[in-house]
Amino acid sequence: MVELPEEPWHTDRWFTSPWNHDPEVASGYRFNPSLQIHDVTLRDGEQQAGVVFTAADKVRIAEALADAGVHRIEAGLPAVSDDDRRAVAEIVELGLPAEIYAFSRCTVDDVKLAIDCGVTGVVTEVPSSRHLIELGYQWTVERAVELSVEATRYAAEQGLKVSFFPIDATRASVADYLDLVAKVAADGHLDGLGLVDTFGVLTPHAVERFVNVSRERLHVPVETHFHMDYGLGVANSVIAAAVGADVIQTTVSGLGERAGNTPLEETVMTLLTLYNQDIGVRTEALTPLARLVNSIAGVDQPSNRSVTGSRLFDVESGIISTWVRNVRDKALTEAFPYVPSLVGQDGPRLVLGKGSGAPNVAEALERLGLRADDAQQAEILQRVKRRSLELHGLLDDSDVKVIAEEVIG
Repeated sequence: MVELPEEPWHTDRWFTSPWNHDPEVASGYRFNPSLQIHDVTLRDGEQQAGVVFTAADKVRIAEALADAGVHRIEAGLPAVSDDDRRAVAEIVELGLPAEIYAFSRCTVDDVKLAIDCGVTGVVTEVPSSRHLIELGYQWTVERAVELSVEATRYAAEQGLKVSFFPIDATRASVADYLDLVAKVAADGHLDGLGLVDTFGVLTPHAVERFVNVSRERLHVPVETHFHMDYGLGVANSVIAAAVGADVIQTTVSGLGERAGNTPLEETVMTLLTLYNQDIGVRTEALTPLARLVNSIAGVDQPSNRSVTGSRLFDVESGIISTWVRNVRDKALTEAFPYVPSLVGQDGPRLVLGKGSGAPNVAEALERLGLRADDAQQAEILQRVKRRSLELHGLLDDSDVKVIAEEVIG
């Protein structure tokens, strides 16, 4: 076996790019060594249209999140229903090795419900863009500030950690956003500030300034909460972490309102294999966790989804199949950026379809215990391609066996 160099980009489990660790690039990283994941699947994830979690579902998911090493779990909004309130309380009673937070609107009554559930912390929300306050909520800005000050101060007085969550912060004017948050920090209480990109409209180029300006004005830890409307949530979250953000908020499989939230799986794997940042989340648990949540939520994910896709390590292409057969027992990362076991998957598996080549047929015959000469294998391959067109998809072993036996005779 070829001895691989022990470099951040090339280990026995992944092979990424040395460009990521070039001194001119990496010297600018300022990752917090205590960077944490705050998972919001049980609250924001459930806001995806059609997704419903019962109290029992939430308890089961919370246990799986904690088992995977997620640091903070947002268990829900107790004010939504008696079922949600019971779920939050039951999750707290489990004594999981994760901090349990509740979500609340900026009202004392909501905070009281969170306190009754026994949570460690509370995420208190208020709109921060003047247009959303005045048009969406039909409030005055003064009322938004007053409610926020009262709720955050009360939560702190009762011993809760307070993460302030200014909705739509990235569409507010910079002055309005900073003024609102500064007033709440001065007259109320903030232990952390959510950098909330409610509509996923922040560009990667703006992330560093958003983080730096917010921290410099407030002098508190900052937490990202980025949505995926433009598919930028992972990139923006990791950029924010690289310039010192303290917490990244995620959901399993990117569940959430509209296009969803920043996905837990891609975020953790990006940090580990591209930036050499092990934040303590067990990557081997990512696929089982995603499949559990998606099953409960009744949500189908693309079969080639990053990290957890069901066919992510299936190989149809004849060229890539050649690579896999040549390196599988020596250096599998020559054919994949990371090995399947790193994310709790099996494989790789060579499959047969229209794009397959001779290596796919050879492997299928080995698997079926059949022998064929070169001419027979070539004929089998052509029949496999024709059958794949008929099926409009892949063949399984029973299909291949019928074809092979017809050819071999």
